[in-house]
Amino acid sequence: MANLIVDDRDQDFVLFEMLDIESLSQTERFADYGRDLYDMTLETARKLAVEEVFPAAIEADKEGCRLEDGSVKVPKCFHRLQKIFREGAWATVSTSLEAGGQGFPYVMYLAVLEGFVHNFAFLSYPFLAAGAAHLVEKYGTDEQKEKYMQKMYAGEWGGTMCLTEPEAGSDVGNLKTKAVRQPDGTYRLSGQKIFITAGDSDLFENIVHPVLARIEGDPPGTKGISIFLVPKYLVNKDGSLGRRNDFTISGIEHKMGLKGSATCTINFGDNGDCYAELLGEERKGMRIMFQLMNEARISVGMQGLGAATPSYLHALNYAKERLQGANLMNMQNPEAPRAAIIEHPDVRRMLLWMKSHVDGMRALLFYCGYCLDNSEARADQAEREKWEGLLELLTPICKAYCSDIGFKVTELAVQVYGGYGYCQDYPVEQFMRDVKIASLYEGTNGIQALDLVGRKLGQKKGANFMSFLGEMKSTVDKYRGADHIADIAGDIGKAVDMLAEMGTFFVQCGSEGKFLVPITNAYPFLNLMGTVCLGWLLFWQAGIASEKLTAIFKGAGIDPVDQKDAFRRIEFMKENRDAAFYQGKVTSAKYYIKNVLPQADSLAVSIKSGDLSVMEIIPESFAV
Repeated sequence: MANLIVDDRDQDFVLFEMLDIESLSQTERFADYGRDLYDMTLETARKLAVEEVFPAAIEADKEGCRLEDGSVKVPKCFHRLQKIFREGAWATVSTSLEAGGQGFPYVMYLAVLEGFVHNFAFLSYPFLAAGAAHLVEKYGTDEQKEKYMQKMYAGEWGGTMCLTEPEAGSDVGNLKTKAVRQPDGTYRLSGQKIFITAGDSDLFENIVHPVLARIEGDPPGTKGISIFLVPKYLVNKDGSLGRRNDFTISGIEHKMGLKGSATCTINFGDNGDCYAELLGEERKGMRIMFQLMNEARISVGMQGLGAATPSYLHALNYAKERLQGANLMNMQNPEAPRAAIIEHPDVRRMLLWMKSHVDGMRALLFYCGYCLDNSEARADQAEREKWEGLLELLTPICKAYCSDIGFKVTELAVQVYGGYGYCQDYPVEQFMRDVKIASLYEGTNGIQALDLVGRKLGQKKGANFMSFLGEMKSTVDKYRGADHIADIAGDIGKAVDMLAEMGTFFVQCGSEGKFLVPITNAYPFLNLMGTVCLGWLLFWQAGIASEKLTAIFKGAGIDPVDQKDAFRRIEFMKENRDAAFYQGKVTSAKYYIKNVLPQADSLAVSIKSGDLSVMEIIPESFAV
């Protein structure tokens, strides 16, 4: 296990054995992409993740950012990394060929991203630039595309996402930033934005800020919001850079983690001359920005996975090497040799909890990437709409559930290390600090839960939710009789039925005017649905693995299920990596479905109770 950043084998399993992304080559869009190209790209990305991205994460955490004379200085190591990323076009893996990207399926972009995103402090600069460029590509005029897009995609210019204000966080409609129309069709902005990730740096010649603002005279609330492009330096007609625009970086935050990423406060138009260009139509700012935010929410879920994977792999490696205590069977023998802590049951419990959740998160996020690819590449309109609906439904779960679980995995990794995990000599404490922000930005996880319950469940009169239930039931039916997993098929089947019942329960609450019940229980429901979703995905994986494992055992002349051959199977798996891998998939699914999935039942009981204590307690009663 030389690679402690990316689980190469499991990535390949999800991409090629579970999702079969090679089937995308049957579409016109991805006809030129196949396994050889995928393998070469993944191998290069994994090498880069281990040799460059991970060491830079550790170094940048120590150095941090500095604000000097109104400009941000990023960690020195980021300059080398930015050059590597620019030359390798790593920020535009799935950007269309027409726009200057590599044109890969989005699911491949996520696989590449997994190895890099543990260092989101660095990644925030080039990847937010690419995200902002995508807005220009989709909504900009031809002139704006020529002026901004290519240089942003190429990594020469940066980009951000400027939404948050002191009085407008989750309540974006309350923003105060104002845009005043000029006779030449441009605008002048005034206002303040806070918590702007990668808001300034010395990595780029120029930075283009998409900024939400309200045109003077437009209505209040989200319906009156427009979006503008605000360059750090104005761009002359010949493409050269002109004067410095009228905005200042008035401060950077001192954060718990992601210390190499500059989180900025930006004051626009202190001198009344902050140049801005309208992007798209007036009063369509929220719809346009949601294009970037929905992509960002998948990426935030990837941050959860990107921190969880190396945390788990480092903890696993440590558990195999750290000697402490005797084996359980020899505990009464003072002369017994010291055992690696992976032999102790509680450590194994933590490791298997981590493994099952990391594997499940990877499957969920890659599945959503696969949904996006199918929604854009398939020829049949109905099929595209089905995949788009699944992606819409699962996006808040990707963001919220994976960011929460990612943090819990890092927490358990620290626990496996014991006291050493609390020290900076090992990287798990940094993974833990860096990933905590993922549950907070791009819409807090509570907001994601409200989006799931308030919007996504009922989309298309519940058709997307019903389609998702159908996908899960189909998997259960397919592998119900498979070797090794027949005893858990019934468990996951019951969980899917329970999830369907919860959807019906919320509809009933709505028809009876009990709106507070689903709203108050939105976050517990998101956790319930996320738990069932991971159970389904792990069962799916176990079904594939079971078939592969049976074939391997039979090929070696070993009975795949007979207890008389149990010892032979164990000894065989110690030497056969594929057999060991597939057994790990089966056992991980069994553990999760028997030990984690039942928690969904308790959540269902709690939600169905209709208890509204959280709304009944008055603020004064929380502490007197």
